[in-house]
Amino acid sequence: MEFECIIYEKEEGIATIKLNRPKVLNAMNKQLWIDFQVALEDVKNDPEVKVLIITGEGRAFSTGADLKDSKDRTIEQYRDYLVELQETSRKIIRFEKPTIAAINGYALGSGYELALACDIRIAAEEAKIGSPEARVTSSVTGGAMRLVQDLIGPGKARELLFTSEYIDGKEAERIGLVNKAVPLDALMNEARGIAKKISENSSFSIKLIKKGLNMARDGVSLDALMDFEIEACLACVFTKERQESLKEFEERKKE
Repeated sequence: MEFECIIYEKEEGIATIKLNRPKVLNAMNKQLWIDFQVALEDVKNDPEVKVLIITGEGRAFSTGADLKDSKDRTIEQYRDYLVELQETSRKIIRFEKPTIAAINGYALGSGYELALACDIRIAAEEAKIGSPEARVTSSVTGGAMRLVQDLIGPGKARELLFTSEYIDGKEAERIGLVNKAVPLDALMNEARGIAKKISENSSFSIKLIKKGLNMARDGVSLDALMDFEIEACLACVFTKERQESLKEFEERKKE
């Protein structure tokens, strides 16, 4: 597959989408979103791909929306753009396969929100992360109003969103915004290491676990969630894959 605004690679069950507009710090224009969604659909439909890593080329993960794209939009055109942006975020949040954001540099605005939509976030220690929207008379999108609070609590979320302050990877790790911060030169090895561990486990199990986690986040009752847990467990334990896993486990115990 050839793309204009992303680099898309697949290797050993791990897909990588690299945002590739480094001259503008991977600012997101319409073509980047088109390319991204095509690659996302390929990841979804490829049974060999177990995990998706999203990162950026150059000094940025993404600095958010390309303002050149938006300056001449009518309000109707801007609404259509935002609806499409939100739908892309929903796809990532609800994506059946695990997603990892490898935040290599600036992650601002909708670039930051793209990372928030992923299941796991690994950041370079020197990355700059934040929401500048209040500084430029805009507002956050991508579910950030909930996702940030889920990760760091309402008080800290309000502080960061209201001040438009950027934080580095180390601070993001300290407050729980990212899972881990590492030196930049170790970032992709760290992300791939986590992806490899995930890829060695049951994709079917992870799919159902992720669905349950999203149900819990969406506020379903505990009774409904526990009913789902029963069905998810039964669906897993009566698969051929389960029997093979148990056999391998027994053989390892004998060694």
